[in-house]
Amino acid sequence: MVFSPVIMVLKSPLGDKDIQMADNSFSDGVSSDSLEAAKNASNTEKLTDQVMQNPQVLAALQERLDNVSHTPSSYIETLPKAVKRRINALKQLQVKCAHIEAKFYEEVHDLERKYAALYQPLFDKRREFITGDVEPTDAESEWHSESEEEDKLAGDMKNKVVVAEKEAATAEEPNPKGIPEFWFTIFRNVDMLSELVQEYDEPILKHLQDIKVKFSDPGQPMSFVLEFHFEPNDYFTNSVLTKTYKMKSEPDKADPFSFEGPEIVDCDGCTIDWKKGKNVTVKTIKKKQKHKGRGTVRTITKQVPNDSFFNFFSPLKASGDGESLDEDSEFTLASDFEIGHFFRERIVPRAVLYFTGEAIEDDDNFEEGEEGEEEELEGDEEGDDEDDAEINPKKEPSQPSECKQQ
Repeated sequence: MVFSPVIMVLKSPLGDKDIQMADNSFSDGVSSDSLEAAKNASNTEKLTDQVMQNPQVLAALQERLDNVSHTPSSYIETLPKAVKRRINALKQLQVKCAHIEAKFYEEVHDLERKYAALYQPLFDKRREFITGDVEPTDAESEWHSESEEEDKLAGDMKNKVVVAEKEAATAEEPNPKGIPEFWFTIFRNVDMLSELVQEYDEPILKHLQDIKVKFSDPGQPMSFVLEFHFEPNDYFTNSVLTKTYKMKSEPDKADPFSFEGPEIVDCDGCTIDWKKGKNVTVKTIKKKQKHKGRGTVRTITKQVPNDSFFNFFSPLKASGDGESLDEDSEFTLASDFEIGHFFRERIVPRAVLYFTGEAIEDDDNFEEGEEGEEEELEGDEEGDDEDDAEINPKKEPSQPSECKQQ
């Protein structure tokens, strides 16, 4: 009960003088340390009141609060339970949308199969022209290029010279069968494929006559097969090498919101029947072994894997037993899926444009255009920042916005 009068005096609206009087009245029962602490608390409270009444301090505090980053998840956590319940209902609807989208892609696959049958006669004729089994007619060979239009605008004298030179060149020019090394040239032109081709693969790929895409039959699991057709050669007895890509078009039960359409989930190759001594996917090395007891040395030969495009037909298997692949294996498998998709979507449908390089130039121009736009936008942003700096030199540089993976 000794301290209660002192506490009452501190809470009253009296000044320091009144507090001092209380100190003198009760000094016999109160320690000096306790009285000093009480005085400090009173002074701190007064200082806080003065600071909070300062508009500049309040503005700075408000700016600090506004700059605190608020993530969507932190915002959701603040919502009432009733609102969270409705958000869960929206997620249920989103899952149903994903399953409808999966059905849409299944019908798209059926359409691809239907139109593949319409494309096939044209692709068969393409093969006949490439192999030289059929010679195109004059009407089929007619194509007006930009260079030909420029030739027509040249003068009479120039035309006469050009015609004479062409006649002389035609008389001397060889006339090979079909279009030699058509598919091999595509492999060389496309970086994604040329990286896989070794020097000892090249003579084999020169025998490649056609590449086809076959879609799975109706009612069967979604998949497609790449068929590589070879003419008789000195390397293997197969006339066709195949690669089957298995696909999935349904939302993952564990993560349904990640569904973005069909994806390749696995692939199967085929057995290549190599002729003796012609297998380029392995190489023979010599290794010396020393006998532990006698100390004698013998030389043995051993076959080890060798880099080759034809390893494409012996792919890694996607893990289906719950075990995860290591990082290198996952990268290899993902690259394999990407190559298979590229054959199906780009190489086979537009082969002649990859042979001439026109499709590659179009791809490069498209990528450069995107980069150019990005640089231009960045330049505009820098200009805006400079303007802001002139208006408000004390303004701190803005923080980068949070990056979100699409």
